[in-house]
Amino acid sequence: MTNQSSAKALDGGWGWVIVVASFLCQFLAYGSPMSVGVLYPEWLDTFRQGKGMTAWVGSLVSGIGLIASPICSACVINFGARPVTVFSGVMVSGGLMLSAFAPNVQFLIFSYGTVVGMGCGLVYAATVTITCQYFDKRRGLALGIITTGTSVGGFICATFQQVLVELYGLEGCLLIMGALTLNIMACGGLMRPLNVPEYFLKQKAALERTTEQKDIHREKPPIKEESINKNTLSSVEKGLTVSDLLMSSDTNDPLSYEKNFLGSSSLVKTIKNNKHTYSKYIATTAELLQDRVFVALCMAIFLFDIGAFPPVLFMEDVARSSGHSDGTCLVPLVSIVAIMAGVGKLVLGILTDLKFVNSLYLYTFTILGSGIALLITPIANNYAALAVLSGVLGFFSGNWSIFPYVTTKIVGMDRLTHAYGILMFFGGFGIVLGPPVVGWIYDCTESYDLAFFFSGACVLLAGFSLLLAALPCWDKPKKDHPRPDIKYTNNCDKVASVA
Repeated sequence: MTNQSSAKALDGGWGWVIVVASFLCQFLAYGSPMSVGVLYPEWLDTFRQGKGMTAWVGSLVSGIGLIASPICSACVINFGARPVTVFSGVMVSGGLMLSAFAPNVQFLIFSYGTVVGMGCGLVYAATVTITCQYFDKRRGLALGIITTGTSVGGFICATFQQVLVELYGLEGCLLIMGALTLNIMACGGLMRPLNVPEYFLKQKAALERTTEQKDIHREKPPIKEESINKNTLSSVEKGLTVSDLLMSSDTNDPLSYEKNFLGSSSLVKTIKNNKHTYSKYIATTAELLQDRVFVALCMAIFLFDIGAFPPVLFMEDVARSSGHSDGTCLVPLVSIVAIMAGVGKLVLGILTDLKFVNSLYLYTFTILGSGIALLITPIANNYAALAVLSGVLGFFSGNWSIFPYVTTKIVGMDRLTHAYGILMFFGGFGIVLGPPVVGWIYDCTESYDLAFFFSGACVLLAGFSLLLAALPCWDKPKKDHPRPDIKYTNNCDKVASVA
């Protein structure tokens, strides 16, 4: 597709079909992982493992996609959004169906945690990238619509999975959810690419190069057999071996010589190019780590995810363990967390666009609010109080929507892609480690009180450290640098990372 036709396709037309398809993809892919707290008590009753070991399933399914985000982005860049979405549908569906036949928690860690988690990471990268390609001026609106698919999926699928477990058991629930997620493949078929992926461009260039070499080889006159025999006999008389003859024939053949030369030179070039890339990456990373606020933000997102993510997984089990719920409530606590997270994304995003609101302080306020809510959770003495606290935690967890704005304000737009990748790496590890640590604390104390006090302390430490690092008193008096206006651009790499 030409650049002119690509420009005409922006901000409308088929782009809205892409938005609907991407929304459904995230809805189907993240529906079960976002409501994994409903399945967590069932796995505890089925396998009789510790809460810490079983928590690895829910932590990996949410964290591994963030840790492997560079790999997911590279797959989309090289192969395109449509093939990656179709393949991710197979991964998510296959992982859910395999989990139905899991004999132990270790198998669940692989099938549900790793396979489904990687599939979700691929879905997210593909849907965000294809949406950025189809939208320019309305890109923020389009991304806001598709990313709410995760919250809506968690809200609906929590109740749906609870009903399926009651009707068909845990195995039947996972099989039905796996069958439904196969619709991701159908949605992926609607993602018509605007640009040819790099992999196909490389294959086309390699095919054209091979064709040209064959044409050159055919144009050359054939070598007579008599000259070959004479050369061979003279070589034998000189005492040359067969390998020497093969080497001499290869050097006489311009094509084979060119292939050997190109192979060695391309290897050297690859090493040199990678060396330059790695050195540049290390230099940029070192420069970012010299920024006090950026280092504090890395610590904050790591500690925040360690403490704030476990309620998504444990809140339903907290209600059962404390006797406030028998598991038959119409709206599970996980659903409340999910729907309020969607509301938080919209409200906090609107507040960030206001000129008098500092996005960094707003993000810090959401962290501190989450920490206070976690400390109050063990004191809640009824289901209604837990529901309110779940809503508060879900609302403040919507600060993911303003996280790119905070990162941009700290490092600038030019280094946003690099910085965001580093931050997602820390956030992914926080999500992976948080639930198992909280589960192990429960296994040792037989109570969630100390576990939630630990989570609240981690989150409050994250908020206070970020607030302390962001205070302007640390900086020397200097000229104010106004916030650069973010211009609309077609650079999808940066915008995909922002999303």
